Amino acid sequence: MLISVLVTTYNHPEWLEKVLWGLSAQDDRAFEVVIADDGSGPETRALIDRLRPGLGVPLEHVWHEDLGFRKCAILNRAIVAARGELLAFLDGDCIPRRDFVAVHRALSLPGRFCSGGALRLPMATSRLIGREDVLTGRALDPSWLRAHGAPWSIRLARLAAGPVLGALLDGVTPTRPTFNGGNASVWRTDAIRVNGFDERMEHGGLDREFGERLENDGIRGRQVRHRAVVVHLDHDRGYRREDAIRTNRAIRDETARTRRTRAVVGLDQYLGG
Repeated sequence: MLISVLVTTYNHPEWLEKVLWGLSAQDDRAFEVVIADDGSGPETRALIDRLRPGLGVPLEHVWHEDLGFRKCAILNRAIVAARGELLAFLDGDCIPRRDFVAVHRALSLPGRFCSGGALRLPMATSRLIGREDVLTGRALDPSWLRAHGAPWSIRLARLAAGPVLGALLDGVTPTRPTFNGGNASVWRTDAIRVNGFDERMEHGGLDREFGERLENDGIRGRQVRHRAVVVHLDHDRGYRREDAIRTNRAIRDETARTRRTRAVVGLDQYLGG
């Protein structure tokens, strides 16, 4: 089974390069990469063209013009372009551990989506991570991260959990499984059935609303945050707007109240026939 890893990005080629290093080191090689690019400049395209030959798996670059924050639209275009049966979502600032693809493959079940999480790193640690740190796995080792500026936390310690302990922790965590766009997976047929992401939404819960419609359609979340591991590189969030967050909250409230399953403005506009 082919898995499509959808990587979102916007004008941050330095961080995207680290993410692609992580994908190049995956143990499971039966996947493709689809970069959902929300209008980045030529530096990002140049990076993708430079790294493509050494990635070892197919890479598709889906781009549209920069007309403001349109992440939902580019994600819908990427879903349409994806060839895999399973879609694994990864933000362009989240470095995956080398078993990221394998874990999502192993834990995906019919009628479920997988809900992962991320360890957020400080800026100094994010900048220190180099190619060999990613390829050798050091960049996701709690001891290495602690020695390079990451503060101790229970989340940092949990990076050391193996598959058995990780499964136990996922089974007892009180955290509800939600669709987190930086680390999640869903069957492509399910994503299409709920009409993808709602393009009325901007930053602030767009991925959660997608997951809530999946749940309304009977697709339940499965907690995998201690087994599907990524580290989140730091960055500013200049795209955050309070008015957009309020609009998104109203859309999510309506989705919950009406038990809506399909996006009002979704990916069906990109499907041929």
